[in-house]
Amino acid sequence: MTIDRIHHVAYRCKDAKQTVEWYVKHLNMNFVLAIAEDLVPSTHAPDPYMHVFLDAGHGNVLAFFELPNSPAMGRDTHTPDWVQHIAFKVDSVQALEDAKARLQAAGIEVVGVTDHTIFKSIYFFDPNGHRLELACDVGTPEMYQNLDEVKWAMLEEWSQTKRAPKHAAWMHNKELTH
Repeated sequence: MTIDRIHHVAYRCKDAKQTVEWYVKHLNMNFVLAIAEDLVPSTHAPDPYMHVFLDAGHGNVLAFFELPNSPAMGRDTHTPDWVQHIAFKVDSVQALEDAKARLQAAGIEVVGVTDHTIFKSIYFFDPNGHRLELACDVGTPEMYQNLDEVKWAMLEEWSQTKRAPKHAAWMHNKELTH
């Protein structure tokens, strides 16, 4: 079996209409589909929901469920806010900076532009509390090749020590990357 692509990624939302309108307005996504049921198709449990789908580009679909009969949404309190996020790729640093300005003008708090050496990104939250990232690749082919060559060694060292391997420490020393 070979995976072709992600069909969709689904998250919960507080309000389906508000969520769709926010993603259309702030991230220029197209609203492509809505499905509403009174019974969960896989389990046949009585639990009405609205399931909305947004086009995240190139066949990628971001979906949300509004679940009015479930307890209020919460977060995994054992996972830091910065860990769980959805990252979307943009095509240029200028697009990243323009998006930051538009989001801030709309009253949305934005962190960054953060320089990760091989990409730059900004971070912000949607109205449901999901952390989002917009990222733009800026690495050179040599940087990506170097990372590709050490990925398995890094993973093996991490699995044994649970300490950050230094195979790619050059990413954090800006003098060596320019």
